Amino acid sequence: MTPWKTKITCRELPFKKPARTSRGEYRSRIVWYVETTQTDVPHRHGIGECAPLPNLSCDAVPDYASRLRAACARFEDSGEVDTESLRTQPSILFGLETAVRHAMSGSFALWPTPFSRGEAGIPINGLIWMADAAEMARQIEDKLTQGFRCLKLKIGAIDFDDELALLTGIRRRFSRDRVVLRVDANGAFSVAEAMEKLERLAELDIHSIEQPIRAGQWRAMEKLAANAPLPIALDEELIGVHAVTQKEELLDTVHPRFIVLKPSLHGGMRGCAEWIALAEARGIGWWVTSALESNIGLNAIAQWTASLNVNAALPQGLGAGTLFTGNVPMPLSVENGRLWFDPARLPDA
Repeated sequence: MTPWKTKITCRELPFKKPARTSRGEYRSRIVWYVETTQTDVPHRHGIGECAPLPNLSCDAVPDYASRLRAACARFEDSGEVDTESLRTQPSILFGLETAVRHAMSGSFALWPTPFSRGEAGIPINGLIWMADAAEMARQIEDKLTQGFRCLKLKIGAIDFDDELALLTGIRRRFSRDRVVLRVDANGAFSVAEAMEKLERLAELDIHSIEQPIRAGQWRAMEKLAANAPLPIALDEELIGVHAVTQKEELLDTVHPRFIVLKPSLHGGMRGCAEWIALAEARGIGWWVTSALESNIGLNAIAQWTASLNVNAALPQGLGAGTLFTGNVPMPLSVENGRLWFDPARLPDA
């Protein structure tokens, strides 16, 4: 008998409000939960989330469920997560990594950190979802009232002048020392228009822009990173770049100021740790972001992020699990721009 058994459960989670990006709109999402049980150790049980994003994740394929079953079968046979064979299937790798970590720790407090003990919160940015100008303005006011001092606006879906007006309104009220502004274009700008738009954004003391042009245009991105008047962060550009040599080539070609890491998209926790090591060796900054996971995945990302001794000067991109109806309960909350974990309210492990 092998030491591990797995169980897979598929669920569809409706969004409370449609999540809009420049790539389209999400109204619900499919997630697969992988439960792992170590059969020769009583009560050693873990759960992880596998949640590829349609039209974005490199492993969001029609036969995803069968690939997940095959990965779980290999895990049962070997008793180990084969990180090398799962490099090209990051959401599956992340789910299995999380499930095993949960089982071995015996708690949703996956690593012993001040965050998991409820002693410290993780600084995060307040995310402003794409909408019409009035709704985005309402979101901005809500985040400022809630105490956020770093706002991230998704741009590229409405008129650029309207987006500039929203950013200008914030900057007139708050200097960059009081409110940090990030923007995420999700590749919405064309190469021809990108520099002009970046110059206009730079006038507003923008901290950084994520993925101004579509991924895969390394030379064009290299020119922007070298000449743009504000820092460029890579996000979608990292998707599908699996081998260490490929990662080195990308960073050495583009020379971004930052990279934005999402374990479900960028190689699981193992793959993201590689990205971090390569970035730090080159003086490139980084932060971690969730990718519309439910609370199981979000908690795992937050717990892992806290274990990295993150730089408090760079807020992370983590929420509080309020996107979905029917979400899994987890003791996560946001107070004054920080994500908190309350171990006293932990559900059964």
